[in-house]
Amino acid sequence: MLRPLIEIDEELCNGCGQCITDCAEGALAIVNGKAKLISESYCDGLGACLNCPQGALALVIADAPAFDEKAALAAKAAREAQEAPLAPLQPMAAAQMQSTLRTWPLQLALMPPAAVFLKNASLILCAHCSGFALPGIQKDHLAGHVPLIACPKLENNAMLVEKLAAILAANDIRDLTVLRMSVPCCGGLTAIAQKALEQTQKNIEPAINVVQL
Repeated sequence: MLRPLIEIDEELCNGCGQCITDCAEGALAIVNGKAKLISESYCDGLGACLNCPQGALALVIADAPAFDEKAALAAKAAREAQEAPLAPLQPMAAAQMQSTLRTWPLQLALMPPAAVFLKNASLILCAHCSGFALPGIQKDHLAGHVPLIACPKLENNAMLVEKLAAILAANDIRDLTVLRMSVPCCGGLTAIAQKALEQTQKNIEPAINVVQL
């Protein structure tokens, strides 16, 4: 039957996961860093997922099976049931609670490219929520780095690329690590880093560290 169906432009998609959040039926998934339609029958064709920051999604009229809401929701529930349960929180010792931060601000959007501490620095680009989601982030990941936090889902990605490119251009950066979590929206951090490096033509290979939640 001919009906509206979502179509994804993989060239534009950066795997940020916004469409996954917006699709109540669970018709979409991130596969190899790109949004994919799991099944045509899971897509209701109403376009709730069209709020894509990259403009990678569009509704088209296609010859597709009818929308099967019952099957879509059942498949979504089955996937969610397979997710690992949350680990119990453990109390932290006083030594673990001491901050290792030596620079400020943290937000990429607020970071002045001419900050003295950026000279010959090792940068680490993280999501805003990583400090809450990753236990021991300061000890395990931030030591020796200048942290820059950003959210590709909630912030203007073009602005973030421009700011990071300005920082790279103004300083002799030693290396750049992208600390991203396994959730889909974190994939945009990798794209931001790669685009900024392309703009400045810096010979830096970003280290991508994906932490499973």
